[in-house]
Amino acid sequence: MSAIYALWLRELRRASRSRAQIVASLGQPLLYLLVLGFGLGPVFKAAGRGNYLQIVAPGVIAMTVLFSSVFSGMGLLWDRQFGFLKETLVAPVPRLQIMLGKTLGAATVAVVQGLLVAIVSVIAGFRPVSLAELPLALLFMMLIACVFSALGTAIGSVLVNIQGFQMIMNFLVLPIFFLSGALYPLDGLPAVLSMITRLDPLAYGVDGLRTSLIGVSHFGMAADGAVLVVVAMMLLVAGSRLFSRIQV
Repeated sequence: MSAIYALWLRELRRASRSRAQIVASLGQPLLYLLVLGFGLGPVFKAAGRGNYLQIVAPGVIAMTVLFSSVFSGMGLLWDRQFGFLKETLVAPVPRLQIMLGKTLGAATVAVVQGLLVAIVSVIAGFRPVSLAELPLALLFMMLIACVFSALGTAIGSVLVNIQGFQMIMNFLVLPIFFLSGALYPLDGLPAVLSMITRLDPLAYGVDGLRTSLIGVSHFGMAADGAVLVVVAMMLLVAGSRLFSRIQV
């Protein structure tokens, strides 16, 4: 446990030294939030669907956590390229603890970034329906972060160059985001698209955030939490096995 804590703390210190990078990474979420939130707001309201900012803000928070978490795999590739990973792997510590420490550290940073976007959302006009449900929203942010930090670590354990990670971003992470319903409600979708969204773990994270923040649910909060916990456990197991096979 001490090794997990040490690696978790190391990831937090690395993030604190790159505060400018964290601020810069918030540019895309804020673009979605402000441009789409206010740009499509009148259209959404004219269609009788209410305030679009209330719908898109939980999705943008989930998007922030998603991208920050998956990019933990990029950090793993950088560590491998510059030799830092080798120093960690030769330490007398089980690789499972190393993987868990790095995953939890990346998840913590992702949740912090998600909280920053949530604060900006409130400033922009987003209003949660119940302050009592905010701990549940934080829980869903943590679950999303754990799922995709484990995914990022698994991907980073398999790839050997950063160019390959960019391909993963284009063919895996972006579809996960756009099919999650982060930018639109999931009700009323065509049957095929609705079936695909049910296979997207982020869709359950977005739905859980919307349920806890604005009281709008599609799958149900219990189903959202159960799916995220199961997927997180599966990815942690897969990621630990792939991480254990890295050659030093």
